[in-house]
Amino acid sequence: MDVPRGKAELLLVYEYVPNGTVADHLHGKLAESCNLSWSTRLSIAVQTADALAYLHESDVIHRDVKTTNILLDENFQVKVADFGLSRLFPNDVSHVSTAPQGTPGYVDPEYYHCYQLTEKSDVFSFGVVLMELISAKPAVDITRHRHDINLSNMAIDRIQNHALQELVDPKLGYDKDHVVQKMVKLVAELGFNCLQPDREMRPSMHEVLELLRGIEKEVMNTQKQVVVDIQES
Repeated sequence: MDVPRGKAELLLVYEYVPNGTVADHLHGKLAESCNLSWSTRLSIAVQTADALAYLHESDVIHRDVKTTNILLDENFQVKVADFGLSRLFPNDVSHVSTAPQGTPGYVDPEYYHCYQLTEKSDVFSFGVVLMELISAKPAVDITRHRHDINLSNMAIDRIQNHALQELVDPKLGYDKDHVVQKMVKLVAELGFNCLQPDREMRPSMHEVLELLRGIEKEVMNTQKQVVVDIQES
């Protein structure tokens, strides 16, 4: 790019991410051609939680956590993007008073009603992301029943009524794979806790991260055991 002599230009350069966004793969343009396995979805959840926990430790609230802001590189490694709404969160206050901003379907209801932004607002949004990873359904869909338009409401209803199977993406093989079934239930329970209306009832992102790492470790141990059993048989 040629720049006229004596004229300064500022360029914003983004790293190319060939696999698009998580939303693309779950319910977007790549949903039919590329099926994300459960292990890949769980890895995405762990990496995203890790990034958000890091931000919170640095006193930053993302404020727009959603699957379209979770980018995937060639190895399906996560890059959390779009910090246009992010806020610095002083560690000596309980909340920041500010007009609600974010994306419909992901906004913490307590933040929306009380104008009080906390790190638990990101936790709520991440809970919606977890439910998207489980269901492959968008956070908002006006074609669904009016009580299910918001995925957060739909997920809470299905979990409370012991009907999780109605929520789970059929591509995951939930009914046939007992390992997937167990892990999905654990992640759904975690997502349910993240979506609690009372922010004090939600876990911190650090707690979310540790729980997800534990679930991922259990998956890896199970896969290793399967390999050992096959080799011994």
